[in-house]
Amino acid sequence: MSDVADPPAQIASASLVEALRRRLGATLVETHISWVLLDGEIAWKIKKPVRLPFLDFSSLATRARLCEEELRLNRRLAPWLYLDVVPITGTPDDPRLNVAGPAIEYALRMRQFAAGSLLAERLAADSLQGAQLDHLAQRLAAFHRAAAVAGPDTPWGTPAVIEHDALQVLDGLVSRGAAQAVCDALRRWVLDNGRCLRATWLSRKAEGHVREGHGDLHLANTVVLGEDVTAFDCIEFDPALRWMDVLNDIGFLAMDLLAHQRGDLAYRFLNAYLDDSGEHDGLPVLRYYLVYRALVRALVQRLSAHVPDVDYLGLAQRLSAAPDARLLITHGVSGSGKSSVAQQLLEQAQAIRLRSDVERKRLFGLRALDDSAGAIYGADATRRTYTRLRELAAMALRGGQRVIVDAAFLRASERESFRSLARECGVPFTLLHCEAPVEVLRERVRSRRARAGDPSEADASVLERQLATQELPRPDELADALVVQTAQAWDAEQLAARWLERHAVVRPEDDCFQRRTS
Repeated sequence: MSDVADPPAQIASASLVEALRRRLGATLVETHISWVLLDGEIAWKIKKPVRLPFLDFSSLATRARLCEEELRLNRRLAPWLYLDVVPITGTPDDPRLNVAGPAIEYALRMRQFAAGSLLAERLAADSLQGAQLDHLAQRLAAFHRAAAVAGPDTPWGTPAVIEHDALQVLDGLVSRGAAQAVCDALRRWVLDNGRCLRATWLSRKAEGHVREGHGDLHLANTVVLGEDVTAFDCIEFDPALRWMDVLNDIGFLAMDLLAHQRGDLAYRFLNAYLDDSGEHDGLPVLRYYLVYRALVRALVQRLSAHVPDVDYLGLAQRLSAAPDARLLITHGVSGSGKSSVAQQLLEQAQAIRLRSDVERKRLFGLRALDDSAGAIYGADATRRTYTRLRELAAMALRGGQRVIVDAAFLRASERESFRSLARECGVPFTLLHCEAPVEVLRERVRSRRARAGDPSEADASVLERQLATQELPRPDELADALVVQTAQAWDAEQLAARWLERHAVVRPEDDCFQRRTS
């Protein structure tokens, strides 16, 4: 299939765009499917009359329809940016905007944002802040909650479609010059993992996790707008590319951060999304989606004749290698600094964190910052919380993830249950013991309650009860524990390195969970 549907139409459209650029005094930005004219206040986006393997913009009627669809879809996440669709009248040599007459082309009218606003630009300038990714993750979690759910009779999100899409991308990579041996190895990985994940994919679809998402969530399609951080330029031309598992959607941005050597930010973003959305049940499929998204981006590089500055294909190979799953649990009373240490550790070690304060509230239908007035902290609620944390940890470990369970673990039986889980999964187990002087604990708890804005509801009375009743780790538990005195300076990078030195246990009978041998 040719890249240009009608060469004369392409030439005429290019002539129209150049004439419009001169009239507006605008700057032209060109991609392989669009022209964008930037006049300082407005961005005018015009679709090229092209036909590619994945889209067909060859007719004016199609371009008009897809401009309207692009407007509708992107207003879900960026209503401030997307204004309207404007017909272009006149002639290619003398085009007119908002003037009566037969339309010869259509432009999507958007507000122009300042240079340096894209997350891709912020990352390149080393000015992308973790808090901005937290904000974006929460925005996307709310977006996915509100998005339409794929019906049971639709093909989207089914094992056959997921596998077909990945294999089609691999075929495209080979046709565009990617190494045959590399793509063959990735093809085997796709097929092997597809067999293991089939039941999970089916349950994800049945439970409503396949939704009308964005479809193209990479760093150059996410933007800082004042105090807001959001996504734009979602896929409008093919519903199959935006109807997907929400973790497939979110995995694109996480993958892009990994590809740019910022695993710390990738896992900060992932954890912020998971904490807000509660999509931890999908962790077994996350690595597959990260590999798939890396392959998609590698193919886009080749289709656009872009000189690769990021090795997406190499990332897909690394992500498909044997995972380094491991389990760490925290220990310490309220105010001991567990969550602060866990936050820095998850970034440095690229781990999934399961936070008891968040998951406890989720069990009772509350959001992380809702106040339960102490109604969910009885013995039965605590047992339920640890049971749920164990279930989620098992899912994440079997998905090849490093896992941090951020909870008090004040009972020896709670700690032993998770040590047993690590043995069952054949992964290293580590206890992270956090402590601080009592006067520091009391001041931290007091200050946290005064500030609010934290999922923990522990107050002074809770702390005193914990201090009086906790079952301290035995000497054998502390013998190989990581101990952090949180009232003193400590190094997160060194702590992560010490954790990752622990070796995995091999369970060769588990074909769906390859492990790195020690």
